[in-house]
Amino acid sequence: MTASVSSRSADKAKSMPMQSVSESGQHARAGNPYPFLPGEGSLLRRIVMFALPLIGSGVVQQSFNSVDVAVVGQYVGDHALAAVGANGPVISLIVTLFMGIALGANVVISRYMGASDTDGVRRAVATQAVVAAVCSVILLGVGLVVAEPLLALLDTPAEVIDAATLYLHIYALGFPAMLVYNFVSAVLRCVGDTRRPFYWLVAGGLVNVVLNLVLVIVYGLGVEGVAIATVASNVLSAAGVTCNLLREQGAIRLDLRHIRIYGRELKSMLAIGIPAGLQGSVFALSNVFIQSAINGFGPKAMAGSAAALTYELYAYFIISSMVQASLTFVSAAYGAGRLDMCRRLMWICMTAGVAGSAAINLSVAAFPSFFCSIFTDDATALHFAVIRIRVVLMVQFLACSYEITAGCMRALGYSLTPMFITICGTCVLRVVWVKVLTPGSFGELVSIYPVTWIITGLSMCLTWVVVMRRVRLRRI
Repeated sequence: MTASVSSRSADKAKSMPMQSVSESGQHARAGNPYPFLPGEGSLLRRIVMFALPLIGSGVVQQSFNSVDVAVVGQYVGDHALAAVGANGPVISLIVTLFMGIALGANVVISRYMGASDTDGVRRAVATQAVVAAVCSVILLGVGLVVAEPLLALLDTPAEVIDAATLYLHIYALGFPAMLVYNFVSAVLRCVGDTRRPFYWLVAGGLVNVVLNLVLVIVYGLGVEGVAIATVASNVLSAAGVTCNLLREQGAIRLDLRHIRIYGRELKSMLAIGIPAGLQGSVFALSNVFIQSAINGFGPKAMAGSAAALTYELYAYFIISSMVQASLTFVSAAYGAGRLDMCRRLMWICMTAGVAGSAAINLSVAAFPSFFCSIFTDDATALHFAVIRIRVVLMVQFLACSYEITAGCMRALGYSLTPMFITICGTCVLRVVWVKVLTPGSFGELVSIYPVTWIITGLSMCLTWVVVMRRVRLRRI
């Protein structure tokens, strides 16, 4: 698969400017923000400092939904909790494709940064601004149109579907702000700035908490109240980071007078971003099938699963932060001609991702009832939550094996390859598990997660070895 995909892939790394090792060394000493030369500081320390605000950003971003879940669970009821929880896979399915394009912009700009190509950075930033604006409009329309049909396709129970549809319709109004935030944050990450996006997410998180309490407890708005609070939070965060980029100095500054699409940069962004987005969308679709099966166990199972899923998402932010670090650093190292550093960076990100996510996984799994009781005190819902934690959360760190290696391959220009591996090794197997094998118990249903992590992880790691060999031979 690797050889055939890489030979015809539209996302060829050759399309990006490359330099020799000696040239990259000169650029690094001249002020390149990614000085990958030996003796210039600990790579682990730089990666951790880069990733910490990303982890914090993920935690704050997830807190938008977590506070929604906690407030409706405690002050409205389990049906409202189920309505909010049922929307997680649907929201992921709708937004993931567009988030993949932001990932493509991250890779392209980072490569230009690694090669110290200032003009290339400016062209890429201008192009991604237009792409972000167009995608925001499309995303809003899609979110409003497909909300109810998707929830119906999920076999959402009749007593939950009206509230779930209302929540998603309001939530969709914040999709453009969510997308703009991610596009702008991707640009800032290319110069190592992960702090300001984090600060704006904290501000948005505080607004979300306050509005949740006021709209639900004081005004009794229910699921519509928590949705409105989340939209307001997303708008504030997006406006904040956009102002930062407008005032930025240097090549990444967003100058509205000069934004336009540059064909070469657009092609590279889409060649990397679309396969990543398609992978995420198909991945989310497979989770939609699982959510549909969970819905079949009733509102209590939906509520318990939503509570346990919250902790999976928190742990996943450590994994995703290392994916972002691998994308940014490996892209820059590749742009600077440092293939040896690309391999080293992958192992550093992999080790940090496994250690960090495992720490959270095992800590929550040690006291599952306590952690899930924050969201619901219903005994039946807690029973389902504990099952999911013991089957899924305890081994979630295995997902690092394919997430981080896939990120590194995309940084090298191989985006179709990890897409096919993930779709075959994870998505297809999950759909077969739900629709063909039809597991009879809740525990059997969610056990497909660790099974697919192992299969996909082994496949991705072996492919990474092949890809590195091909890239090295191509550069000789």
